Amino acid sequence: SADRQWRPPGFSFSSAASRPPCSPAPPKCTTTSSSYVQETPVKRLCEEHNIITVNGQFPGPTLEVREGDTLVVNVVNQAQYNVTIHWHGIRQFRTGWADGPEFVTQCPIKPGGSYKYRFTIEGQEGTLWWHAHSSWLRATVYGALIIRPREDKPYPFEKPAREVPILLGEWWNANPVEVIREAQRTGGAPNVSDAFTVNGQPGDLYNCSRQDTTAISVKPGETALLRFINSALNHELFVSIASHKMTVVGVDASYTKPFVTSVLMIAPGQTTDVLVTMDQAPTRYYIAARGYVTTQGVAFDNTTTTAILEYDCGCTTDFGPTIPPAFPTLPAFNDTGAATAFAAGIKSPRKVEIPSPVDENLFFTVGLGLFNCEPGQLCAGPNNNTRFTASMNNVSFVFPKATSLLHAHYYDMPGVYTTDFPANPPVQFDYTAQNVSQSLWQPIPATKLYKLRFGSVVQVVLQDTSIVTPENHPIHLHGYDFYILAEGFGNYDAEKDAAKFNLENPPQRNTVAVPVNGWAVIRFRADNPGVWLMHCHLDVHITWGLAMAFLVEDGYGELQSLEAPPVDLPMC
Repeated sequence: SADRQWRPPGFSFSSAASRPPCSPAPPKCTTTSSSYVQETPVKRLCEEHNIITVNGQFPGPTLEVREGDTLVVNVVNQAQYNVTIHWHGIRQFRTGWADGPEFVTQCPIKPGGSYKYRFTIEGQEGTLWWHAHSSWLRATVYGALIIRPREDKPYPFEKPAREVPILLGEWWNANPVEVIREAQRTGGAPNVSDAFTVNGQPGDLYNCSRQDTTAISVKPGETALLRFINSALNHELFVSIASHKMTVVGVDASYTKPFVTSVLMIAPGQTTDVLVTMDQAPTRYYIAARGYVTTQGVAFDNTTTTAILEYDCGCTTDFGPTIPPAFPTLPAFNDTGAATAFAAGIKSPRKVEIPSPVDENLFFTVGLGLFNCEPGQLCAGPNNNTRFTASMNNVSFVFPKATSLLHAHYYDMPGVYTTDFPANPPVQFDYTAQNVSQSLWQPIPATKLYKLRFGSVVQVVLQDTSIVTPENHPIHLHGYDFYILAEGFGNYDAEKDAAKFNLENPPQRNTVAVPVNGWAVIRFRADNPGVWLMHCHLDVHITWGLAMAFLVEDGYGELQSLEAPPVDLPMC
């Protein structure tokens, strides 16, 4: 399709019939190519590593499409690990086979294998991203997915002079797959990362990194659209730009009511679009990010990553490397007040039609736990005789190994899962108390799904617990956007806290940062048939079992039913 603006090599897409070159009749015009998952040598923090990439790029290629486009992405696995790709935030209407989480909607693509992901982007505009959804491969296998409006539709704000995706990542001076494998072997916490990155580069506060620091060239007076993506594995991040205000205009591919802020808090999986006007003296300014950490007594990456916003003014004055860039003020690593204030500013741009009445009123606890070690086994969890785990409603999710959940559902295969995930905590207790009874610390390992009737309205209270340690948990729901009606601290009280619901213009997201020692209430309509994973987007937590899945039944007729599986769907 000749009118495409593309895009890095290796990805493919189809476009809708409304495209001028495709008119008047063909239902689709298609461009197909392959993206190669492969090992690539890179040097960071003074050391050379072979990492897994897509097309040799780190971060991976940026996909730029328009709302209404259909994408066909042929992923060829030339690496030594099994891999899948998740298109984070894409609704995947009836195309759950393309969603990507390993053993949930597909079996992995084995080394030497390939799979074509096919899906249409409907009703979404803004910034999303794609990433591996196998083991910890997403530490290096990820990239931006930019969805622009259709060609005859403008942005709901003045068109920016430039647009820049800014992917915030996390780097280990080790093989991330081996890092998590060692933690799984011992039952302890995995080693923390050695650096954060901006577009794959740690920045000039780290050893051997200054010359490769990401630099963004801008012109005085112009307004840029910066598309921030938190691609880090295990850290929520504060972000700030020295001397510049940011106007938030979108999150998770949903537009927001514009609001001005000097700091962002972005959880793993979340995206935030901001407009920045270059109205300062024409010199260089740091964009900086560091962790927002809510755990107590747990090791974390306390480093700071930077990029440079560099004014290109054609001036004769040399503001070169001899003059350091201005540095922004970042909140303290445990500044929950700053995180809360930022979340409170995000609202939909206008009054929304909130799904109602509620058909399914669910209450899910989210938090950590401990398993006892096998007799004679020495484990690296607390007291040397426990292993870290995590759960929702006291169920630590176990992923199948012989087939995917969606395959088992579609073909009605017995013995793979049950549909008795509890609608409420099996035992009610003081969830945020300082000393929760240790009799509640050991969850049940199981593969339990919760069944939803097509079209039902679902409200979920997500309640943090203080078991082991309280923590802010970014909870991501595959296949859906949802409205965040309210957030708060302490134990959720249905009688008191329902009065706090924003039923006018709540934000719409696909990932909610559940407050530490607190709760969030989300609502959505179950209008997308399939099996949809809900999990903590701190990868260490999903590894430990902080997940569940909804099984949404087919509705009436073809347009309310899951499509048949593709012929090239990988088998286990």
